[in-house]
Amino acid sequence: MLPRICYLGDDDFNGAAIYLAGIMAHFGLPYDHVASPLKPADSFELMHYALYVVSDYPAARFREAQLAHLAECVHGGSGLLMLGGWESFFGRLGEYHRSPLVDVLPVIMAGEDDRRNCAQPCLIHKVAEHPILDGLPWNAPPGIGGFNAFRPKLGAATLLEAIRFQVRRAGDRYEFTPAATEPLLVVGECGSGRTAALATDVAPHWVGGLVDWGDGRVVEDVEGGFIDVGNWYARFFRNLLVWTGRLDAV
Repeated sequence: MLPRICYLGDDDFNGAAIYLAGIMAHFGLPYDHVASPLKPADSFELMHYALYVVSDYPAARFREAQLAHLAECVHGGSGLLMLGGWESFFGRLGEYHRSPLVDVLPVIMAGEDDRRNCAQPCLIHKVAEHPILDGLPWNAPPGIGGFNAFRPKLGAATLLEAIRFQVRRAGDRYEFTPAATEPLLVVGECGSGRTAALATDVAPHWVGGLVDWGDGRVVEDVEGGFIDVGNWYARFFRNLLVWTGRLDAV
């Protein structure tokens, strides 16, 4: 098994992919990237990565045999993380709800458009203890701008929820009323591999204020570009990658 991350999606380093790439570079996590417009190489089925990250990557880029291979790798010990986006889970037009990843991911995907865009505040709420969440101040929760709606499978663990608020002005005050709660981060196991589904995105616009969550900044150059993000945001995604891919030695 290659002690590397296979990162598929988020366009390229001139776009959204620079966020996760910058985090991986900052924490010394080795990776190979396949940009959203590109198909996986013919050698994809010969590779067995420690972790596969699928983030806003069109399912149509895969051949069916490549998705089956990815699922087999998870059964054999690889990690799989799917991040939210318009081309993740069901997405805008239907992406992975009929793919081999249905049996691998720890969530039940919707059978119709699952995108939820939040015009009013949507805050992240911690609901369980877990190594992914350790050392982060969840009592000062960040906000997000949107997510994909899904349900946890039986036996999976929901670690984070998204709480949507309805805000109304009453005289000189604003009233915040919780309006809906949705699963945001769900983790599980499949065969010998770990799996995780994060309903929101690592990059704008859905990432919202999460990208600046921190009491300090992480600045990292990445192939001609750079990230300038909150340190708690960066640590959260680092933890998510490391746990799901069992990259603890890094």
